[in-house]
Amino acid sequence: MQRISNSVARTIEREHILPLEAKAEGDAAPILVALSGGADSVALLLILLDLGYTLHALHCNFHLRGAESNRDEQFVRQLCQQHQVPLSVRDFQTDVYAREHKVSIEMAARELRYGWFEEERKRLNANAICVAHHQDDQVETILLNIIRGTGLRGLQGMQYRREYICRPLLDLPRTDILRYLEMKGQPYVTDSTNLLPDVKRNKLRLQVIPLLKEMNPNLARAITTLAENARGMEEARDGRPTSNTQELPLNSTLTHLWEWTLGCHFHRDQLRQLMASHTGAMVESATHRLLRDRSHYVLQQKGMPITPPEIGIEQIDIQALPPYEAGKAYLDADLVALPIRLRRIQQGDRFTPLGMSGSKLLSDYLTGIRLNIFQKEAQHVAVDARGRILWVVGHASDQHFRITESTRNVIILYIK
Repeated sequence: MQRISNSVARTIEREHILPLEAKAEGDAAPILVALSGGADSVALLLILLDLGYTLHALHCNFHLRGAESNRDEQFVRQLCQQHQVPLSVRDFQTDVYAREHKVSIEMAARELRYGWFEEERKRLNANAICVAHHQDDQVETILLNIIRGTGLRGLQGMQYRREYICRPLLDLPRTDILRYLEMKGQPYVTDSTNLLPDVKRNKLRLQVIPLLKEMNPNLARAITTLAENARGMEEARDGRPTSNTQELPLNSTLTHLWEWTLGCHFHRDQLRQLMASHTGAMVESATHRLLRDRSHYVLQQKGMPITPPEIGIEQIDIQALPPYEAGKAYLDADLVALPIRLRRIQQGDRFTPLGMSGSKLLSDYLTGIRLNIFQKEAQHVAVDARGRILWVVGHASDQHFRITESTRNVIILYIK
């Protein structure tokens, strides 16, 4: 549960989605949250509460589903009362609006919803309206844009923030949303119309995407990578520097590589040289570094800060040891000199990977697990008070601190 909230926090920070002052005490302007009562919006509300934001919920009753619409409103009222979140509710005669303006019901609901959201934003002096679009919604949006014959902008899908509309959950798969609610024991309402394949998006969700996932189980990652590449190309064309590390497939043409790195101050000769080089080769400009990795070109802006991972430490009796989970370190607590701290890797670091008998240069180990130079630079290790490496964070622990038959107390290290 904490992992999911932390994932959203990282997205908010990386994409500058929400203002820090929204966490302030007292008279801080609230973050507005569109709250339908469905799983996605309920999770959005609770995650933002977990992260300490001051919230004000907005609920639209479109009166399109009879008793179901009123049920949703009652659920939202009870939820907000339970968590002491202020709530505004607006009733709409959506079908009347659609007839008068000669638009579809879906378009009418959208226009009414966002029009009222903006009114409430001004009334409450808020500068962010959060909606619960998630990674699965992003995939559907980009596929719909492709079907319609989109350009570069449409390949980017929805933005994390556009004017006042913010999407903190855009990196989160819906499976994580449902898992989060299940772990909290939090109910939600279900819109029965989402289960009917009578709207283009629903047909895509219920019929087309399952077929595409048979061809590529990692469909969501493939589509979001497409969006990231399209966003990077547009930024480059506009002369804006690329802010995050990005990747481009190694089989790209020189023209594609040139377009992708426009605005990053590389020369064509540098790119030709890199294309003819081997894995690990790198070229630099005044502002960026471009690496040829095993399957991708990796572009990174110079001067980007390296944020250490946030790790959790749990100390338990051996009798209470839970089942082993990959990605965690299990250490004999009596062999560790406390306190434990994190640091970046250093030249000459050595450790003995779990299961081995001899020590190994950490740099050689990281090469062996196929980390590129940028990933190595960002790699951290957990060390004890004597400076001994306990855990290459996210990878291997040291053999000397392994659990044995004589172990009585265990320290578990994990990434939060």
